[in-house]
Amino acid sequence: MSVGIDLISFYTSRYYLGLESLAQARGVDYEKYRSGLGQEKMAIPPPDEDVITMGASAAKPILDQIDVNDVELLLFATESGVDQSKAAGLFVHGLLNLSNRCRVVELKEACYSGTAALQLAAAQISQSLHSTKALVIASDVARYDLGSPGEPTQGCGAVAMLVTLNPRILALDPEAGFHAADVMDFWRPSYRDEALVDGKFSTKVYLDTAVSAWEHYVERSGRTISELYRFCYHLPFTRMGIKAHERVLQAAEGSNDTAKHASEAVSEGFAYTRDTGNSYTASLFESFACLLDNNSELAGKRIGLFSYGSGCMGEFFSGVVDPEYQKHLFSADHKAMLEDRTQLAYQEYEDIFNLKVPEDGWKYVFAQYRTGPFRFGGIEEHKRVYEAVET
Repeated sequence: MSVGIDLISFYTSRYYLGLESLAQARGVDYEKYRSGLGQEKMAIPPPDEDVITMGASAAKPILDQIDVNDVELLLFATESGVDQSKAAGLFVHGLLNLSNRCRVVELKEACYSGTAALQLAAAQISQSLHSTKALVIASDVARYDLGSPGEPTQGCGAVAMLVTLNPRILALDPEAGFHAADVMDFWRPSYRDEALVDGKFSTKVYLDTAVSAWEHYVERSGRTISELYRFCYHLPFTRMGIKAHERVLQAAEGSNDTAKHASEAVSEGFAYTRDTGNSYTASLFESFACLLDNNSELAGKRIGLFSYGSGCMGEFFSGVVDPEYQKHLFSADHKAMLEDRTQLAYQEYEDIFNLKVPEDGWKYVFAQYRTGPFRFGGIEEHKRVYEAVET
């Protein structure tokens, strides 16, 4: 009996900054962003949008199709947590009116924890004696200092996945390869809102980890690279996916003539990230959702996925796409959402960036911007207040 992703839904902010505007403000050639990074826009959350509202908004289309009482596990993966104690998933649990008979946990390991959540959910569901379901949410806001090298890769987004037996999207293979090491390539101390990154070192660690995790996957599965039809990678920026697959191809085939094949194998999953920027824990699954929405020939095909989290943790895993997968996608909703966003002027972006959530605990009511079905309404007595948006 198979286990894996039964439904997958993607959400991002309703605002974005075009990187042409950022390039002009920074005195940089736009092609450095568009061609060098493979990025064109970055999603910007307004003051009343955060990882909670994005995660709940990503999950709502899924829950609209099922009995919410069947969800007995909610795993929320993020590196943009809003509380040092309470799990972000519990805020979402309340917004989505899930059953009290539900385990809820928040997971963190940089951008990797979305994969950890998926694998933990799959293991739990496969061992359950009851016909239960798990909801996995990966949601993040990528922030770097203004004017820093990482600034043009900023973004935000959330992906929700329903994990079940006999899934209608992707049946996970039992084999996976992984690699862990204690390095400082990217980190965000608790006293900072913006991440710090050693860019060149982080790229090297990412690529080395991809090869190591791939080789471990091959040892465990016995598969060759030709048995995988398409590949999705964690995308801090889209060009990274091509670089990573070139390295994996070199390791698998011993050839340096890989550039064309690498692009063909991964580029169908780039469109969403190109328009949203990095979404950290959601990034890999945003790419996978994009691949599903843009390729109608995946039925019965095996897909390879590489997840990377700085610090570092990497995993290469795979799954087989269900023959009827196209009947269960939210493709039209995803594309309509991206087309209906509001473009910000550069100064509007900087004004939003410099807004800080008050820390004194007094009552604050936040102005309403464009969000999905939920918003961050304010703070009262150090308690975050979330609410449904009237439609």
